[in-house]
Amino acid sequence: MKYYVRKIIDFFIFSNIFISLCAVAQGLVTYHLLNSSPNPIILAFLFSSTLVTYNFSILIQRKAIKKRSRFRRIRWIYWHQSFCRAITLVAFLSLTPLFFALNIQSQATLCIMGLLSIGYSLPIFTSKKRRFGIRNIPGLKLFLIALVWAVSCVTVPILELNAGNLTPISLSDTFILTVKRFLFITAITVPFDIRDLYQDRANELKTIPTLLGERKAYLFCQLLLLIYVVLLFMFNKGFDLNFFGLTATIALTGWLIFRSNFKKNEYYYFFFMDGTMILQYFILYIFSFII
Repeated sequence: MKYYVRKIIDFFIFSNIFISLCAVAQGLVTYHLLNSSPNPIILAFLFSSTLVTYNFSILIQRKAIKKRSRFRRIRWIYWHQSFCRAITLVAFLSLTPLFFALNIQSQATLCIMGLLSIGYSLPIFTSKKRRFGIRNIPGLKLFLIALVWAVSCVTVPILELNAGNLTPISLSDTFILTVKRFLFITAITVPFDIRDLYQDRANELKTIPTLLGERKAYLFCQLLLLIYVVLLFMFNKGFDLNFFGLTATIALTGWLIFRSNFKKNEYYYFFFMDGTMILQYFILYIFSFII
């Protein structure tokens, strides 16, 4: 029984279906906080685009996909490359009709995010006869990831709401909500780089942990979450259930980050750390039934 459960978990996590569901959950968090009905087109786009982006960034690194890698995730991808390519292609094809169903502002924003996502993995720059991608620019990697997530899961849904005059959201409210989401995503992304600290140093990849060190990187995460709570306290409309729901999520996230270190197995990061994005929506949803 345990064997089959692990197989199912591996399938959802390592195929990047789980992280795609995390993107859907973050879109739902935005709609919940704005007290608006979710747009199924936006949610479908978030799922498909996340699946394409994450699988693409892995599949293009053919040399890194090894049969005997020390990472279970890489070994799983090695044995399921055909499946990963197939679901990536299906997700990519589904993006076209979804994209043209959005308004022009959302399309322009998503095109910019798409270019950043592609530039993250592809070696589009050249320096001293060495080709590299945006991820290799010192300290930029996780901020780029957080920016793409925050804009896609917060700004784009708001652009669609404003375009349809369904729930007009001011520019200032959009900015604050996007910044808070950026801080949250950045905080849960840093532990992944801490886990890969020694590998990134060997590859001369300048991440926040390689620049600050492991201990300061953990403190950096907690600082980001603290700033999130401060912004929540300053700009939330009173101490409502959303305030307490988000605060509970941040507290739990801070505890999970505190517990994480490079010795933890892959499931801790890909399930628990990434899973905080889904948990955030469920906590908000549950809190909405308290009164």
